[in-house]
Amino acid sequence: MGPAQGSSRVRLVGLLRNGPPFGPTRPGFWRSPLRGPWLTSVLGAVLLVGIPLMFVTGLLSYAAYNPDLGANDRTPDRGWLGFYLFSWPTDPHWLYRLTQGVHVTLGIVLIPVLLAKLWSVVPKLFSWPPVKSVGHALERLSVLLLVGGVLFEFATGVLNVQLDYIFPGSFYALHFYGAWVFIGAFVVHIAFRIPLTVRMLRGGGLRDELRGQSRTGGASSSDPTGLVSPRPAVPTMSRRGALGMVGAGSLVLLAVTAGQSIGGWLRPTALLAPRGQDPGPGPNGFQVNKTAASVGIRAVDMGVAWRLVVRGGGRERVLTREEVLALPQHGAALPIACVEGWSTEDQEWSGVRLSDLAALVGFTLRPPGVFVQSAQLSGSFRSTTLRDNQVRDPRSLLALRVNGADLSPDHGFPARIIVPANPGVHNTKWVTRLTFGENV
Repeated sequence: MGPAQGSSRVRLVGLLRNGPPFGPTRPGFWRSPLRGPWLTSVLGAVLLVGIPLMFVTGLLSYAAYNPDLGANDRTPDRGWLGFYLFSWPTDPHWLYRLTQGVHVTLGIVLIPVLLAKLWSVVPKLFSWPPVKSVGHALERLSVLLLVGGVLFEFATGVLNVQLDYIFPGSFYALHFYGAWVFIGAFVVHIAFRIPLTVRMLRGGGLRDELRGQSRTGGASSSDPTGLVSPRPAVPTMSRRGALGMVGAGSLVLLAVTAGQSIGGWLRPTALLAPRGQDPGPGPNGFQVNKTAASVGIRAVDMGVAWRLVVRGGGRERVLTREEVLALPQHGAALPIACVEGWSTEDQEWSGVRLSDLAALVGFTLRPPGVFVQSAQLSGSFRSTTLRDNQVRDPRSLLALRVNGADLSPDHGFPARIIVPANPGVHNTKWVTRLTFGENV
């Protein structure tokens, strides 16, 4: 070992022995009198309820996308992470509207709680020395994955809700893998912290806090977390006020978000919803995700030249729109619900049952799944795959009309898929080809 290396080692040992060297690594740097195990435990208890519910509804959303069907898979090599996948049901018809509405709305409402929680524990992120033992190193690693994972999941989720597709890859794959990394770190963190959280909440003081009668002071032996400042600044608000600010922030976000999922008279209140604007009057006056112009659909392609190709079992039928209209027509009252959290009220669709179209190519008893292709020229989800249980549902239609009128170009004229409890992107618009039993 040379003199320079020996000198560096001596300085490092000195830093570790003499305490934190500077700035945020020193306990006295963080002077807010509000920080402490009680406030952190209250915020943590809220997240302990909210985050698992978000995780479960997120997994359900992933299952609803039928990712084990080839055309829908945006998550390669997921392996055992997809252990829970199941055939997404068609009943109740509002199921995806509910689960995805809860997922998105809850995620946005929890943002103030999450930020407050991170603020309350920020001194621990700079604790000194960085690593004290192997166990401490594992705990620090779990915190790193926890903080990084939660920021990634919330940030990508909010960007997706606002239709800001800036991701370097598929949002579905990134969000899916990120969720599993985050929830793993979350479980480890809870295992370390749940005893302290329970002790803090059981220890009383909630009534005093809410009455504004809490006491603040320097760190003492009763603070096992190291969050209480040894020299706190003069308080400018109570913990009751801090909790009130966080709660008010969450309520405001709820008020300007939930209407996009609930609909009705609350829809105009969804100020943050990208599809919360007035869609206009008339039978086709409800929310649209992608317009015909935005994905390269030309009127000439969807006019008299349009043909529907139905294939399967070695057979093929080519139908004009008039021939499709001549087939038995059926109706279904169904909503459209999208991954971004917005949804429509039930619309009255009419068209040909998918099971009847399957019968045209010989599948009369138990129609199989179907591979759906669109005339869409750009963007994602130009094709999709539906399961056999979706095809067999009598409400699953190749819709030609909505609310008594022909579909508008933006709603998929001349024909689109509508399936109960189906994510909106799989209700394919501008359909040109249906292939039953192949590529499914």
